[in-house]
Parts: sequence; C-alpha cells; structure tokens
Amino acid sequence: MSSTIDIRELNEMIERQSGFITNLQAGMDQVIVGQKHLVESLLIGLLADGHVLLEGLPGLAKTLAIKTLSELVDADFSRIQFTPDLLPADVVGTMVYSQKSEEFKVNRGPIFANFVLADEINRAPAKVQSALLEAMQERQVTIGKETFRLPQPFLVLATQNPIEQEGTYPLPEAQVDRFMLKVVISYPELSEEKRIIRQNITGEKIKVNPLLKPEEIVEARKVVRQVYIDEKIEQYIVDIVFATRFPEKYGLNELKEMISFGASPRASINLALAARAYAFIKRRGYVIPEDVRAVAHDVLRHRIGLSYEAEASNMTSDEIVSLILNSVEVP
Repeated sequence: MSSTIDIRELNEMIERQSGFITNLQAGMDQVIVGQKHLVESLLIGLLADGHVLLEGLPGLAKTLAIKTLSELVDADFSRIQFTPDLLPADVVGTMVYSQKSEEFKVNRGPIFANFVLADEINRAPAKVQSALLEAMQERQVTIGKETFRLPQPFLVLATQNPIEQEGTYPLPEAQVDRFMLKVVISYPELSEEKRIIRQNITGEKIKVNPLLKPEEIVEARKVVRQVYIDEKIEQYIVDIVFATRFPEKYGLNELKEMISFGASPRASINLALAARAYAFIKRRGYVIPEDVRAVAHDVLRHRIGLSYEAEASNMTSDEIVSLILNSVEVP
C-alpha cells in the first residue's frame, strides 16, 4: 500500500464510489435545516456500522433526521418510545400462541428494522436497555429457543434528554461504551431558525425520494474498509486513547486527578473506523490526522469517567479530549 500509485488508484476508486454521499447530504438538507454535524455523524455511523447516541434538548430534529435518512436509503424504519413500563418483549418480540394452528408463533418486535430510533433510551429500566444493547452488539435476537439475525444495515440511534432527571435510568458505562458516537446537539443559528419557521408554517410536507437501496450501503461499507490507515495514524490513535488512561505520560499531570477511568479498547477501534468513514465522506482514500481529530470528541466523550474533582471544578469530558488533542504529538 505504500506506493503512491496504489494510493492514487484507491483515491480514484473512493472518489467514484462516494458520489452518493453528496446526494444523501443534499437530500437531508432539503428536510433538516442546519444540523450539519448531526447529519455527518449519522452518515459516519451508517458507513462504519456503528450506533449513535444523541443528546439534545427536545425539538432539535433528532427523530426527523433519522426518519429522513431511512427514507433516502429506502430502508425499514421503526421508532420505540422508551417508557418506564416498557418490557424487553416490547422491543425484541415474543412468542404468541395461535389457536388456529395450536402452536406458538414468533411475533417480531420493532427491533427488526434497518433503522431503529430508541427515543429517550434513559427512560426505560436496565432490563429493556440490555435487551436492545444485546441486539446492537450481537446483531441478533433470541426469542424463545430461536435466534434471528437482524437485517443489514442495522443502525440504532438512541436519544436522551440531558435536562430531565425525573424518572430516568442513566445508561451504565458498559452500555454507553457500545455506542460508536455520542453526539451532542445544540440549538440552531438565528438565520436557521427563521428558515425552520418558514418551512413549517407553509403546511407543505417535503416529499423525500429514495436515492439508495440498503444493499448499496452494505456494499459501500466494503469500500470504506479499504480506506488506507498509515501506521503513524494508528500510533496517533493509540496515543490519544492512552492519554485518557495515563495523562501524566503525555505531560498532562493536571488531568490525572480529573479522570476516574480512561477510554476502553473499543474507543481505539471506533476512532479508526469513524476516521475511515469520515475520510470516505470527504472523498479521500486515506486517513489524515485531521480526520481523527474531527471524530475524536464524539468517539471519546462518553468513554471517559470524570472524577469527583473534575465535577467539583466543572470540567467536562469534552474539555479533557480537547486538552489531549492539543498535547498529543500529531504525525
């Protein structure tokens, strides 16, 4: 892979194969005003085969974004509203007795879709959360004695509201770790909000036409896997993750007391995968340090445990990631 011709060929191939990204982004822009980072994160999750956890206040187009993406990809979409009385069977499905045939039949739950929106995931008890997360990790569901594979592509987009703590069950660290990205969404700009009003008071619903088939996404993922990552970039990724565990080795002594636990090996894997998908979105056949930096906050913010000292001094995991990125040597 080291020869320039190989890289050039790879670049040309990626340039050809990634054309649909522009169309997808244009399709999303028709419906979603602003929120470029949200759209980009959804595409990274889709291309890198990873799930996305969205944190944002109500009304910021989280549901609309994934619904629009599923329409553009012509994929099955299901939405599960998580509530405290939800049961695992409500998510994965259950066995139902049929009097006609006098036997139990499998009634599949809403998890059997390409795009699953788990709305307000922190409202459901741990049993339901773990049922969903097993499906996310294993890409399969067991109902009764039978095991069923989930459709491809399979993307879970979970949302949580950061302001309400009443009647919520915070996701345990081990479960949060299963999400490739945690994306924090903020309010739109003033000009964007004016466009949102204009778009919504006309009463016209924008029709979304499918641009792709789910099989094409599965094929695109194979191309994304060919994006070249140099050994120096791999070292850079490992250094960033190790700096969350042993900040003192990277000249960040002040962070030692702020971090109760660092990022797991899943963080290293997901940093590499997300950087690859980001390079693909930018229509490049190789990963550069900027790609790693662009996805670092979303990959790491939910994987760093803050100590009591960090909370007392109002330090966030985002600030910790920024300090690490500024001090780890860039190749």
